[in-house]
Amino acid sequence: MDVLDFKNEASRFLLSKGKLLIAEPFLNDPNFKRSVVLLCEHSDGGSLGFVLNNKSKYLVSDLLLDCPYSLLPVYEGGPVQLNTLHFIHTVPHLLEGTEIIKDIYWGSNYELLASRLNANMINASDIRLFLGYSGWSAGQLKQECDDGAWLGVDANANIVFNTENQEAWKQAIGLLGNKFKFLANIPLNPQLN
Repeated sequence: MDVLDFKNEASRFLLSKGKLLIAEPFLNDPNFKRSVVLLCEHSDGGSLGFVLNNKSKYLVSDLLLDCPYSLLPVYEGGPVQLNTLHFIHTVPHLLEGTEIIKDIYWGSNYELLASRLNANMINASDIRLFLGYSGWSAGQLKQECDDGAWLGVDANANIVFNTENQEAWKQAIGLLGNKFKFLANIPLNPQLN
């Protein structure tokens, strides 16, 4: 498959919550270069998700005063409202939240989160916290997908919660199937190859 042909095939997917948006290899937007975004909401009014592979310099203990001992990392969820904290998790019996897909839930009560973290009831593989989010206005994300900026695949809890920051993009490409695996080896700047 030619590098350019993937845009015609891999960018044709049904936009819906629970999809992973995988930035195409040459996307130059600094907010989304080689990013993987979990889409948590999608409707005619717009879309919202979180970048999974952009770890910030913060830990939960830096942001939630009620969690002084929590060393969980916080990720940059996107360029919108960087002063807000969000989280996704796999433990609705502990944190409640809104189901995105089976085994992945979004949000809850921050007091409940703090009490569960302080009681060591939540493992690092159960939760991911984000500063800010990625947002698209009505029709904007569909247009970007039609233009080939995003590839899409169904999310699963393993890649969302258990994939190393640097490997998430390559592993997400792998979820597209064997004929797309070559994309994971394309250098950031092919002219330097």
